[in-house]
Order: sequence, then C-alpha cells, then structure tokens
Amino acid sequence: MKMQQVNVQTNTYPSHTSYWWDTLKQHSELIAALFSGCLIALTWLLESDLSSFTEAGLYIIAFIIGGFAKAKEGLEDSIADKDVNVELLMIIAAIGAASIGYWTEGAILIFIFAISGALETYTLNKSERELQSLMDIQPETATIIENGVEKVIQASDLTIASTILIKPGERVPADGMIIKGQTSLDQSAITGESIPVIKRIDDEVFAGTLNISGHLTIKMTKRNEDTVFQKIIALVQEAQEQKAPSQLFIERIEGWYVKIVLLIGALLMVLPHYLVGWSWDETIYRAMVFLVVASPCALVAAIMPATLSAISSGARNGILFKGGVHLEQLSTIRAVALDKTGTLTEGNPVVTDIITREDIDEATFIQTVASIERQSTHPLAKAIVQSAGNFAWIEPEDMEDHSGWGVQANVSGMQWKVGKREFFSESVGFSLFDHQYRQLQEEGKTLVLAADEQGIAGIIALKDQVREASIKMVKDLKKQGIEPVMITGDSEETAKAIAQEVGIEKYYANCLPEDKVSRIKQLKEEFGSVGMIGDGINDAPALASSDVGIAMGQGTDVALDTADVVLMKNDLAKLIRAVSLSNRLNSIVKQNVAFSIIVILVLIASNFFQFLTLPLGVLGHEGSTILVILNGLRLLK
Repeated sequence: MKMQQVNVQTNTYPSHTSYWWDTLKQHSELIAALFSGCLIALTWLLESDLSSFTEAGLYIIAFIIGGFAKAKEGLEDSIADKDVNVELLMIIAAIGAASIGYWTEGAILIFIFAISGALETYTLNKSERELQSLMDIQPETATIIENGVEKVIQASDLTIASTILIKPGERVPADGMIIKGQTSLDQSAITGESIPVIKRIDDEVFAGTLNISGHLTIKMTKRNEDTVFQKIIALVQEAQEQKAPSQLFIERIEGWYVKIVLLIGALLMVLPHYLVGWSWDETIYRAMVFLVVASPCALVAAIMPATLSAISSGARNGILFKGGVHLEQLSTIRAVALDKTGTLTEGNPVVTDIITREDIDEATFIQTVASIERQSTHPLAKAIVQSAGNFAWIEPEDMEDHSGWGVQANVSGMQWKVGKREFFSESVGFSLFDHQYRQLQEEGKTLVLAADEQGIAGIIALKDQVREASIKMVKDLKKQGIEPVMITGDSEETAKAIAQEVGIEKYYANCLPEDKVSRIKQLKEEFGSVGMIGDGINDAPALASSDVGIAMGQGTDVALDTADVVLMKNDLAKLIRAVSLSNRLNSIVKQNVAFSIIVILVLIASNFFQFLTLPLGVLGHEGSTILVILNGLRLLK
C-alpha cells in the first residue's frame, strides 16, 4: 500500500459550504469504505428476503463504492511502477469469489481492505500539516533606504546590498549585517535561545528574528532563497519527503508477493486438471479458493487495528502519534536529541540569585531595580519585575535607554544604572562582586548588574529553569538503553551547566537550525535510529530529519506540525510511556504477522489436498483476520 505525499499549500475557504465540501473530499475514501460496509451488512441481514438478482446488484454496488478508490490507486500505481500490487490482488480475489457465487465473501474482502487503506490514508493526512504558520513569520514587506528616502517594498523584491531599516517591534526581513544601530534581538525563531542577544555594528542578523529595541539599519547579504529562515522551510519539506525504512521494505516485497500469488493462481486453474486428474469445475473452484485464502487481509489487519489501538491508547494518556510508522519506529531509537529551551527547561528566565552590597537592603534593592525595569518589555526585565512581587513601585525619572547595554534613571533623587557588565566602568566597585560574578557565570546564568552613585549595588542572576521531569526522564532513557544528547543554540557555558544539572554527558552548543540537522545526521551514523525532542521553529528541520520527531505540546505550531509524536501538556514523563507502548505494539504486530502467515499456509495446504471448501476457506481466512484484530485491540487497555 503506497504512502502518499501531501504537498504544502495555503488553504482558503471562501464559504462554509466550500469548507465542508473540501472536508468531504479529503475523507471521501473513508466515507466510501464505511458506506460500503453498511451496505454489505444490510444486504446480508436481508438476504432471505431479497431475490438473487437484487442481492447480487447490492453487492456489486458495495464492490464499486468500497473498492473503487483502491482499484483506481492500484491500477494507477501498477501503470506508473510497471508492476502489480496488493490492491489489484484483492480486487481479483474478490471478483473471483463473486464469479463462483460467493458474493458476501468477496464483498467482505473488499470492505476490510478498503477500510484499512482509508484509515491509513486518513492518518497520513492528519500527520502532514501545512507550513503556513512558519512562512507567516517572515515579513511580507520591508523598509529600504534609497538616496536617504525611506521606501516600503515587498520583501521578495529585496536584492543583495539593499539597505534595510528595521524599527523596534519589527521582524528582520532578510539575512544581513548591521551597518548602523544596536539592539536586543530575539533569535528564538532561528537559534532557540531563550535570552535575547545583543547585536551591534558588523554583527549578523537573520530573517524572521524580532527586533526588541533600537532602530537598526542593515545591509542585505544573502538572497531570500539562501537565508537561514528559508533553509528551515526547505529542510523540513525535504525531510518529510523521505520514506520510512519499513515503508520502503513493504513496497519492495509487495510486488513479489502479488506476482507469486497470481502466478500460482493462474497455474492452479490449468495444471491440476492435467497433473492430478481434477475436473475443470474442481480445478477452477480450487483456484478461486486459493486466491481467497492467499489474499493478505489478515496480514493487513495484523498491523492497522493494532496500530490504531496503540494510537488511541496513547492519545488517552497524553501522547499523540501522527502515524503508525512513527509509533513503530519509536522502539528502535538508540539515542534522543533534546532541545534545551522549552524542552529540558521551562523556556522562561526566572531570578535565581540576588547579591547586594553590604550597606544595601535586598528588598530596597529589588524594589528599585524592578521599578526601573517596569518600563521595559525585555524578557529579563519582565522576570525581574515578576520576582519583585507587589511592591509599592517608585516612578523613575529621566529614563535613558542605552539599547543593547542597559538603562539609567533617577530614583528617589539618586542616579541608578541597570544593565550588562560592559555598561559599567571597572572603577565603580565591581571587584567586590568579582568572585560571585564568575561563579554565577559558570553556572550558566544570565547576569544583570545595578549601580547607584556609590558604585555597583548588586547583581541579579537569572536562569531558564530545568523542568522537574527532565532529570527523571534522562535517567529513564538511560535505563532503556537510549542515549540522551542535548542540542541547543545557547552558549557553551549555559549548555554545559544545564547538561550537568539534568545528567546528560553529550551535548552540542551554539547550534543553528542547519547545525542541528547536521548533528542529527551525525548521531544517526553513531547510534542508528535517532529521535529528536523540541518545541521551537528552529527545531523543525531537526525534528523532520530525525527518525522520530517528538514535539512538546505547548510548542510552536511548526514544531507540532513537523513532529511525528506530540507530548501533550509538555509532560516529558510521557516519553517513556510512549517507548513502552511502541515496544508492545511491535510485539503484537510480530505475533499477528506470524499467526496470519501460518493460517494462510495451512489454508493453502488444505485447499491443495481438497479438504477445504470456499465457505470454510473464507471462514478460516476472515476468522484469522478477526483474531488478529482482537489481539491488536488489547493495546486499548
């Protein structure tokens, strides 16, 4: 059964009618299969009250409705691939059963195969979301400067060396280099860094990043199609087009299986008459029985119901699988790449340490600094204000914002400065805090200094807090024989501190999206099958490139769309449950496949020795199908 590739495009619905019509078309295969099943059940129940002509007519309608999509798909694939497939074998087997009067058996064969194919298509379509939310991040327009005059143009019309003006609150429309101004830049969309980065003249900026403060003038250095942002989109699309190994294996053996069954079926329609003296009626009858019992209904049912049961069980437990292939592969991973921000950590900086000069009360210090930071929208400023609680705020006067460095203001008649270390001269008493500053830096914390007229008054340390579940998850992964590896866009110091805190030995820092993809490929070479857990836009290419992409439930839309598995409510503990569920699924699938093959071989042998009638053949064949379905349903518990 061929997996289909869903193209990325923008859907627009001009009316409710067209929306529902499009939805019906999208699920038409499933609707047709269900309608066919209802018609088969109704015909079987009313069989004694119907004429043979009416009964045959209703079954023919059920054949057409249920089997049309699969027959069309099988025929098109056969022509395209110049090969036969399971779809055609099923149609031939069903028609063969009907040709010798067994309409019900043939219709049931069509229905079972149609419903499994429809559900597989439906699941696939659910797993392939559009990347429109990612594309919306890049601005459609840009403000350029030509001959000293500002001009707004389409971002797609920008050319290399264009001079672009970016105001506070705007996103960068193109990759470039700063030629004027400085600012704090939110690069979380590209690098995943939780803390905005200071950018100055000659620093590189990326399309899609957010200018928090300060006016920037940049010179475009890359074409639109070559930007880091566009590479993210291209990498995701390219990775989604790659087929899973198990799917490739199924496609390889499918043609051979069908050819062998059809060849044997054709030989059985002729050879027994001459070799063992069967009558022509007996020969044709046995050939039809063979086609029925050799049809892979049980093999199809061996996987799909079990997979759907596991998917349903996972959903009830806060684990969303986007397809059976991903659920199957999860048990094979030997390493998991973990994003830091929003995955191992909460994703929001919080105040962890406040160190003040001996003559300054800590409460007064934080009240003063928070009163100044209330005027800022910077994430660090918000964290400081939040940590201060409900103080009686002091209104600062003469506020001056030094973009990329800090702020200064007059509070209660005293001049204060708040910002990074470089904002202060070494002569303002920094030596008093030198030891604490270095120690906090080694712990991977971001430091904000504050000074009054007498010198440095204190240090506020902030850190993106590690999730409580992260440490336990890392331990559980190691117990399962899965190596945890952290891949982050943060600095070496921050990455090292977080890795040590959660118990991870292997980590990679300062990774851009393409670097994360390279690391995933490197891990594949080292460990084989590799999973990736992330929550940001910058994680999307790595999620798509991994064997199993796992997104946090509260992550960005793009990460959720790209991932194969979603852990709802950001619960990392669900990962171990997901691996366990995958192990159970693979065990049950192996049981079902082995049982189905044994039953088919026994039925074929019984048919050859003339022990088997067509009704018993269908009973044995469909009975084995029911048994493997029931075995798969155990995963619902």
